[in-house]
Amino acid sequence: MTLFIYGPLCIPVMMQIVAGCRPVEEPARLEGYRVAPRQPDGVPLLVQAPGATAEGLLLRDVSEEIADRIAHYADAHGLEPVSMLVEGPAGPLRALAFRGEPGQWPVAAGNWSAESWAAAGGEEACHAAHEVMKLRGRYAGEALRFRLNQIRARAAARVTALHETVPHVLGRGPSDPWVEEIGQRDDHAGWFFTRTYDLRHQSFAGRPSPQIRREVLLAPDAAILLPYDPLRDRVLLVEQFRMGPYARGEALPWMLEPVAGRVDPGETAAQCARREAREEAGLDLHDLLPVAKCYPTPGCSTEFYHCFVGLCDLPETAPGRGGLAEEDEDIRTHVLPFDRAMEMLSSGEARNAPLILSLLWLASKRSELRGAA
Repeated sequence: MTLFIYGPLCIPVMMQIVAGCRPVEEPARLEGYRVAPRQPDGVPLLVQAPGATAEGLLLRDVSEEIADRIAHYADAHGLEPVSMLVEGPAGPLRALAFRGEPGQWPVAAGNWSAESWAAAGGEEACHAAHEVMKLRGRYAGEALRFRLNQIRARAAARVTALHETVPHVLGRGPSDPWVEEIGQRDDHAGWFFTRTYDLRHQSFAGRPSPQIRREVLLAPDAAILLPYDPLRDRVLLVEQFRMGPYARGEALPWMLEPVAGRVDPGETAAQCARREAREEAGLDLHDLLPVAKCYPTPGCSTEFYHCFVGLCDLPETAPGRGGLAEEDEDIRTHVLPFDRAMEMLSSGEARNAPLILSLLWLASKRSELRGAA
């Protein structure tokens, strides 16, 4: 089988992840096409463009295994194999190229470039590709593409964690910190993933720990926002059905909480907080104040919170509605005086950890914020 590849698959590290090896490659081109970034995710697409040339690579006589791996990766991004006439080193020949239906997606005006791809999230794309390839043989088509956004969000969170500089003055681990990963497997791959690790690590006593097995919920980073109006001394809370309280057995599994949402690939936590304020509560923020960055459940989940207080206008209103219908969000908003919100801490109504954390932080800064309003 002969394939024409383009975009990230022409980058050696990505081909190694997707194909599991480096097949023999030859330079090739496709006349009358250009490689354009799809909007908004930047996935490269073959787009007809008279007079243009799409540069790529030719893979001749690839094995069924390699072809299937590449087809799986293309399928995750909505691309299907099409026979096309490609110009190779020895002249024109037929090859399979993975492309979408013409006009199916909007594309950017410029051409895709490896340099722009690397700068805009190439490392994230490589981490996401690892997860996509683990799903080969388990999911395909819409079931595979349904999982892609969460995969990309988790990859973005992983890159953030790898590059985030955190001061370690107290709590620096053992004198010679190391972790040896013996194996891992993905047990469940739905909206969330669960992964089982077998590992051992250095102990505080200076000896290797016993081999341990631990299951982890893989979740992307989230931005948490408590909207506050310092002039009127009011906060806004959202109320929605939550699976955690339901699965625990609560009779009324609707939670009062701050605005919250997943940090999408390509956006910062602050940008996510502002976006979620508009989507969930219809708010435009005047300012965004960082509260804390934390793991809510580090013993069993990768989820990481970026907590903020957002300064805004909160006039007197009845409970409103918010959320995105395409994400099945059913949200009710409540605007209440700061003192009433603080009463929730002692009454037990505040059962959401980020809400408790944000209210306590706001209580310590309230006088200062009101004085500057």
